Amino acid sequence: MVIVEGSFELEPDDRDAFIASRLAMMRVSRAEPGCIEYTFSADPLDPGRVVLFERWESQAALDAHLESLRARPAPPAGVAPKASSITVYDVVGARQPA
Repeated sequence: MVIVEGSFELEPDDRDAFIASRLAMMRVSRAEPGCIEYTFSADPLDPGRVVLFERWESQAALDAHLESLRARPAPPAGVAPKASSITVYDVVGARQPA
């Protein structure tokens, strides 16, 4: 399993528009083979922050997703984040909490 996590800093007044501009991307990505989770969500404590959380069955599934993103037409101009950070984690195991 591969986990992608990220955060985006925006003007607080732009946060809802930023998330709304990602709704189509979320729908398409969730329908891709190997996608377990794909969500942009508002941080409930910081009005200028959006969190990205993705889970993929494999690196190959994530690679196919990234390739499909590159092949899609550019989205219409919208809200641009002031800053962003994205990290990819390779998961070697998972368990339910005790």
